[in-house]
Amino acid sequence: MTATQFISDLLARGQYCFCFSAAEAVGALEASAVATRAALRRLRHKGELAMPYKGFYVVVPPEYRNAGCLPAGHFIPSLMEHLGEKYYAGLLSAAEYHGAAHQRPQIFQVVVARNKPGIICGKVRVEFVARRNMEKIPTSDFKTPRGYLKISTPAATAFDLVGCPNHMAGLDNVATILAELAENLDGKELVRMAEFSPIAWAQRLGYLLNLVGAQKKTGELAIYITEKKPTPTPLAPSRPFEGIGRLKPWNILVNTTVESDI
Repeated sequence: MTATQFISDLLARGQYCFCFSAAEAVGALEASAVATRAALRRLRHKGELAMPYKGFYVVVPPEYRNAGCLPAGHFIPSLMEHLGEKYYAGLLSAAEYHGAAHQRPQIFQVVVARNKPGIICGKVRVEFVARRNMEKIPTSDFKTPRGYLKISTPAATAFDLVGCPNHMAGLDNVATILAELAENLDGKELVRMAEFSPIAWAQRLGYLLNLVGAQKKTGELAIYITEKKPTPTPLAPSRPFEGIGRLKPWNILVNTTVESDI
């Protein structure tokens, strides 16, 4: 079987996840590893294959040839299964799936337990963001043309957004996305999620949700924070906050101006 026939056989079997490892290709083609890699390399040059991760290939259908790769959401589930790692699509990517992306993200963000180098595959970019307790974070399954993708729930997404502003192009962008995400948030779920995150994240989230007019979603969170009696925390940790009074009930030091685009 040639490499082209191997790919055609995958398609003929109606597989929706067109992913395979180099080892699987060697077995299917009954050729040496050197010959198999050469055949796969030729298909990559033709744009029919892409390799988003070493030893892991995806078939690129004609509609995605200009991008040079499958969309990240189509291959990330199979890649993470291939690597034996837990994951969920989070931050900007999760917000987009929840209908809260003000602008289409230019990078696909995946939350994992440990730091991991990013991926560049054609025009597709993947950023891995580490969160130590990510296995405890609630997720939901989103159906893609290639299977199911795990994404963080709206409440979990909201906490990740305020917890990782450096991955979000700043607090202005966080506020803009929260303004769109707010209608999907549940006050009680925000409190449940607060238990999995630093209290400072809950303080910043409560303040920002109020700032974008989502006060109806923050009542339970305000009570939770009051009961916890946290120390005052700056809204922007990287900026000076000496002499700034705290704002109740969030016990937040508003040391920067945040403006939503909505």
